[in-house]
Amino acid sequence: MTDLLAAPVEMPAFEHVPQPYRGPSREEVLAMRKQYVNPAVFTLYRDPLMIVEGKMQYVFDETGRRYLDMFAGIVTVSCGHCHPRVVQAVRQQVETLQHATTIYLHPNLPQLARKLASKMPEGLDVTYFVNSGSEANDLAITMARLFTGNNDVIAVRNAYHGGSPTAMGLTSHHTWKYPTQVNAGVHHTMCPDPYRSSLDGTPDEIARRSADDIRETIRYATPGRIAAFISEPIQGVGGATRGDATYLREAYRITREHGGLCIADEVQTGFGRTGENYWGFQNSGVVPDIVTMAKGLGNGVPMAAVTTTREIAEKLAQRIHFNTFGGNPVAMAAGLAVLDVIDDEGLQENARVIGGRLLAGLRELQERHPLIGDVRGMGLMLGVEMVKDRETRAPAKEETAEVLEACREMGVLIGKGGLDGNVLRIKPPMCITAADADFALDVLDRAFSRVGG
Repeated sequence: MTDLLAAPVEMPAFEHVPQPYRGPSREEVLAMRKQYVNPAVFTLYRDPLMIVEGKMQYVFDETGRRYLDMFAGIVTVSCGHCHPRVVQAVRQQVETLQHATTIYLHPNLPQLARKLASKMPEGLDVTYFVNSGSEANDLAITMARLFTGNNDVIAVRNAYHGGSPTAMGLTSHHTWKYPTQVNAGVHHTMCPDPYRSSLDGTPDEIARRSADDIRETIRYATPGRIAAFISEPIQGVGGATRGDATYLREAYRITREHGGLCIADEVQTGFGRTGENYWGFQNSGVVPDIVTMAKGLGNGVPMAAVTTTREIAEKLAQRIHFNTFGGNPVAMAAGLAVLDVIDDEGLQENARVIGGRLLAGLRELQERHPLIGDVRGMGLMLGVEMVKDRETRAPAKEETAEVLEACREMGVLIGKGGLDGNVLRIKPPMCITAADADFALDVLDRAFSRVGG
């Protein structure tokens, strides 16, 4: 284990100097939050962290202290905080025309739709823009039901698809569900995660038997015809879990045999984050009928999208469907800049290379720290599952929280997830460097040593 008396790896040098903070004190902000903000709006740390500035892969608190952001606001930030090209595109558009609904023509909307089509498999070339991943998944389900004439939808256990009533119905995490969600006709099937599956066998065998559960669910819980199967190529909130590539291939085949459409929720996996491919579904060699996306598309600007075929899209036109802010010029300007930055700065390749460096480093840590039960993921979408005992795989929920606190103390921000809150979620801006990765690994090593003994 790490010698805690040895000098730690230093945070990489960074030229940016944060502006002096002159706003309300941290104590005043915390007091206002407690008095005026809905208590459902939570903070991550025991002693809440106040962030007032960001630049690329770093954020700064009110004292000017710098932190390496290895969570990036749950991958909302793809190119980096306040990337100059994105900032410039948004500023220029705000100064020209801040808002116009889609009942008028504006060049930004069709230009971004065309750009997205160029990134998709042939035939997926028609896009509807909305404001959040929840809205995107709601709309995708609506479109699937309209097109197929069927109502039942299959989702995967351990999934997270958003916070609106319909999206909560698709979600299977009890911590994210309320008794008010619209879940009529939604059925959840086995998650193909080989680490937590109740099934025995190789990852391929678990994937095939999990896919078979879709057929059984359709047989026993539906009229035999379904509207859609929706899944994340890699589960985000679920803890960076994914099945063998066989799973989506079989799941899509079974879905189409029963009249359904296949929906890929790319809210967290899209835009090159997995490294090997631009979209998460490509890692399984499948082509969905509908793709939903959000977060990284706007690099922090609230926006989302649903891309599908023209045949499916035309079903939505049989009634008036309107989104006041979806497709607004400012969000579209941000999206255009983001896609250009990802291409021009080679961020997908950087996700592959630096993600591989992090994954190898995490697996080395796994060999030395019994707290680490599993290391998984692709590119810059990684998960570290912590357990009290590797044999029983009992979730180490309290220890996970302590590791987060220790990392924060040493200057690294990491998220957590999984059904039991025992998975470290590592999803930094795609612009991080090898030096950043090495610094984060050293901090994690020290945190595991401190918490695990």
